[in-house]
Amino acid sequence: MNYRRMSGIVLTVSTIMTSTAYAAEPSTTNWPSFRGPSASGVADGYKLPVKWNVETGENIKWKTPIPGLAHSSPIVWGDRVFVTSAISEEANPYLRVGLYGESPDHPEQVVHDFRVYCLSAKSGDIIWERSAHKGIPKVKRHIKATHANCTPATDGKHVVAFFGSEGLYCYDMAGKLLWKKDLGVFDAGPPRAGDLQWGFSSSPIIHDGRVIVLCAARNESFLAAFDVETGSEIWRTPRVKYPGWGTPTVAVHRGASGAVIRSQVVTNGFKHIGGYDLETGKELWWMRGGGDIPVPTPIVSGNLIFITNAHGGQAPVYAIRSIAEGDITLSDGEKSSAYIAWSHMKIGNYMQTPLVYGDHLYCCRDSGIMACYDAVTGKKQYRKRLAGGVGFTASPVAGDGKIYFTSEEGDVFVIKTGSEYELLGKNTMGEITMASPAISQGTLFFRTQHHVVAVGGDR
Repeated sequence: MNYRRMSGIVLTVSTIMTSTAYAAEPSTTNWPSFRGPSASGVADGYKLPVKWNVETGENIKWKTPIPGLAHSSPIVWGDRVFVTSAISEEANPYLRVGLYGESPDHPEQVVHDFRVYCLSAKSGDIIWERSAHKGIPKVKRHIKATHANCTPATDGKHVVAFFGSEGLYCYDMAGKLLWKKDLGVFDAGPPRAGDLQWGFSSSPIIHDGRVIVLCAARNESFLAAFDVETGSEIWRTPRVKYPGWGTPTVAVHRGASGAVIRSQVVTNGFKHIGGYDLETGKELWWMRGGGDIPVPTPIVSGNLIFITNAHGGQAPVYAIRSIAEGDITLSDGEKSSAYIAWSHMKIGNYMQTPLVYGDHLYCCRDSGIMACYDAVTGKKQYRKRLAGGVGFTASPVAGDGKIYFTSEEGDVFVIKTGSEYELLGKNTMGEITMASPAISQGTLFFRTQHHVVAVGGDR
C-alpha cells in the first residue's frame, strides 16, 4: 500500500430533517478542546481580523515562545490558554512538512519532557508549566508528526492532557496534578505496514463530568470514559483493532421542545465508525468506513453528524442522522438511507476536520483544494484551490462570517462564508503551522512550530 502524502497524524433528527443546518451553539469565550465547543470550529459574537503581520506586529497582541515540538492546538478558558509540548534532549528534532509520497517514522532514543503550559490569554505570560512525564518515547512518530499531537481539554475546573503511550494526566486550573493514568502502549502505525509507527493523536474531550478518550491502534482499540474528578473508569468499550488518529465527539440530539433525547459519543474509523451511549458506552449504531486512514473528527450540525476520511481509494463524506440505530453501512451504489441523509464517496478529507457554518459544509484536502457544499442536501456550491504545492493539515475555524484555513507553511487564508468563493485576505505566521487555531472573544490563537501567537485588533 502506498501511504501517499501522510500528513503527520496530528492529527474529524428527528427522522425528518429541518430545511436548514446549523452549527453547534458556539461559546464566544471558551474554546475547551480540539476545535472548540463540540469540535464545531465556530465562535461567533465578536469581530475577527482579516489582516495581520507577525513580523511588524500589526494586529498581533502577543507572541510567546514554547520549547519543544508539538502539533497540539491551544485551548482557552476565560483568561487562560493551555498548550502541551514534548521537549527533546535533541537540540533540533527533525520535522518534515509538505506533500510527499513516502511515509517513514522517526525513532528518537532520547529523553523527552512531556509538558503542560498555562498562559495568560491577555498578555501571553506563562502562568505555570508542569512536567507530566520524562522518558524515551515508547513509540516512534511520523517525520511530520510530534510526540505531543493531542490537544488538551478543560471544563474550567480541570485540565486534561493526553500523551498517548506516555499517559493521561488531569490538573486543576492552578496546575496541581489531581490524577494520572497509564492506559498502555498504542502502536498507531498504518495498517499492513510492518513495524512502521506514526505516533498517537486522538485528543481527550470532557463532557458532563466525563473524560472521554479514543484509543485506536493495531494492538489495542477501545473507547473509554473516566470520572473527571477522580480518574476512575466509568466504562470501556472494545473496538475493532485498527489504527485511527481522530478525536471523538459528543452529539446531543434534541427534540422539538429542546429536550435531550440522546447523548452519544461518535467516533471515526475505517472498519468501525460508530455512535455510543454517553452514559453506558453501549454501541448504538455502526458502519464500515471508506478511507483507510481515519483522521478527521466527527462534527455535528443540527441533528446531522458529518464524518469524513480518506486514503486507500475512497474519500467519503457521510451525513448521518443522529437517531441512527444498528448497522447503517451503505450497500454498493447506495448514497442515502433511512439513517444517512446523503453521502459522497470522493470528496472527503484526509487530514482536516471539516466545518459547518450557517447552511454550508466546508471541506479542505491536504493538497489545498477546498470545497463548499449545502450541508442538508450535499449539493456542491463551489470548489477552489487555495494554494498549490504546499500541504494543509490544520483544520479550519470560523467566526464573524469568516473561515480561516492554514497551510503547513504558515499561510492563513481568510475566506468569506457563503455559497460563492471570496478571498478576504492572506497572512503569514512566519513559521511552520500544523495545529488548528483557537478563537476566543475576538482573538485568534495560533500554535506555530516555536510559538503561541494571539492575533486580534483592527478589523
